[in-house]
Amino acid sequence: MTTLSVADSIADPIASEELLAVLRRYWGYDSFRPLQREAMEAIQAGRDSVVVLPTGGGKSLCFQAPSLVSEGLALVVSPLISLMKDQVDALRTSGVAAAALHSALEPRERDRVLDDLRQRRLKLLYTSPERLVGENGEILQRQVEAAGLRFVAIDEAHCISHWGHDFRPEYRLLGRLRERFPGVSLHAFTATATPRVQRDIVTALGLRTPEVLVGSFDRPNLIYRVWRRGTVYRQVLEVVKRHANEAGIVYCISRREVEALAERLQSEGHRALPYHAGLADEVRHKNQDAFANERVDVIVATVAFGMGIDRSNVRYVVHAGAPKSVEHYQQEAGRAGRDGLEADCILIYSPADIMKWRRLFALSALDAGAAVSAEGRDTEAQDTQLRQIERYAASTTCRHKTLVEHFGQGFSSTDCGACDRCLGELEGVEDATVLAQKILSGVARVREGFGAGHVIDVLRGKRTDKVVDRGHHELSTFGLLVDYSIEELRGYIEQLGEQGLLHTEGDRYPILRLTGEGRRLLRGEITCALVRQKAPPAKDRANRHGTPQRKGPSDTAGWEGVDRELFEALRAERLAIARERGLPPYVIFHDSTLRDLARRKPGTAAELLEVRGVGARKAEELGDRFLSVIRVFGH
Repeated sequence: MTTLSVADSIADPIASEELLAVLRRYWGYDSFRPLQREAMEAIQAGRDSVVVLPTGGGKSLCFQAPSLVSEGLALVVSPLISLMKDQVDALRTSGVAAAALHSALEPRERDRVLDDLRQRRLKLLYTSPERLVGENGEILQRQVEAAGLRFVAIDEAHCISHWGHDFRPEYRLLGRLRERFPGVSLHAFTATATPRVQRDIVTALGLRTPEVLVGSFDRPNLIYRVWRRGTVYRQVLEVVKRHANEAGIVYCISRREVEALAERLQSEGHRALPYHAGLADEVRHKNQDAFANERVDVIVATVAFGMGIDRSNVRYVVHAGAPKSVEHYQQEAGRAGRDGLEADCILIYSPADIMKWRRLFALSALDAGAAVSAEGRDTEAQDTQLRQIERYAASTTCRHKTLVEHFGQGFSSTDCGACDRCLGELEGVEDATVLAQKILSGVARVREGFGAGHVIDVLRGKRTDKVVDRGHHELSTFGLLVDYSIEELRGYIEQLGEQGLLHTEGDRYPILRLTGEGRRLLRGEITCALVRQKAPPAKDRANRHGTPQRKGPSDTAGWEGVDRELFEALRAERLAIARERGLPPYVIFHDSTLRDLARRKPGTAAELLEVRGVGARKAEELGDRFLSVIRVFGH
């Protein structure tokens, strides 16, 4: 399995020129983003591939552009109707012959798509794994084969793997495509996949000596923070107020939490709506569209929300509860700052979240029976993923480094300048070793037979029934840390766990035990460091929309030279066009394109085509309207 990084190259000059011509004509881009060229050329050469490009890295273009260079049909497997619809709308707006087959189509629409397929009028066809390899999948397989199937692109390919963060059994069946279409290349695309998941994808799909292209997992414009849970609503409200009138996503674990938080934000005058699987389909789609179409600023959601939402100007993502895994966190937090500008990613964490997920997983296993533990790996994978998110939350090192290294990549910087640790929002605890010894002694005195909650009660001197019944109020450690809050002590216990001084045993009733290193620390043979969270500054940057502290790879993503007043006028025009056409604004143009327009201020159609993100079709259909706005402000 060959793996290429951003620095590697398999360039074919002729193929590159053909692909660049397509990018310029349909999308208005005159250069490739990292690894796009290599991914496209793998398709052109008929080589199987696995492409891992983090959210915002332009992975969709990797299979869209090659479909226009040669004859034949590109088949795209996608998990969500909303994801298919948005991509097809965007392609058609750019002049690309694309369509989707899914259950939400009216019979007349479905017949039209099938007729276009038979007549070979389509370059890209989107469909779901269920429709392609499900009970009646053979019918569609014959139809795409007759239409000149050239390659298959599988989006959100991490769903194939038992070790992925969103395993879906129907995705596993896509391995049948290798036998069904032996001469057609298969290409797996995902935003989040560890090396283990990448290997599982290759095996499950039967890929033949694939190119494995893995982009950088670092998102330098994102500022990562972990806050210990206090009053969740106040913590969320602090972020929402800091980003007044800006787009944001708030994730909760349960539907009840979603409803309550959305209602409270609304009562405070914020444009917020809920989104979860328990809502009626009509309401859920309406709320999602309201956010995508910029009619509301905040969406409060379970993790069901976000896939396929391409709104580029999300300025913050708050997790009001821990996600299921580091992979989930990377993908969900990565929905912020897709325009390359600075964005906040805040995890409000409590160990109770992990227990909540374990209960939910246990209930799911009971409901689904043996199917949930396919090959005996799902439960093991879930438990591993929960421990990894616990370690991330408790980490006292750079959060960018922690995330990047989780995905098997190196991170050389000693100061990212974009996380709570590197921004100095965490401070060292004085006499940390002594404090750690007191906590470890508390665990030892209860004979390593109780969980964190009971140990904390003893250390804080709380005479609970459980403490008194076991005589633990008579221990020398009783009340030893009476001045510390529950949240503080939980945080220190997590840090001691991360440092290998404590470990937890048991799932349903976890208990704390000392490790060998923990016993050495108790004896004074080694030392340790602990940190605590400082109150975040009211405003941690002089210019919220300024250049990120760690500048992203594309200077067109910044604000330098941009006429702000013109930019807002262009946004208003884009919104008007989007509503006329019933499309999300980002399908018309991304914010990065509007910034480039407000920076360059083109005055002619020819100059308009020099703007990044303006292709020939959009220039022809929409150019006059945007040029008119620019003229109003003076060329």
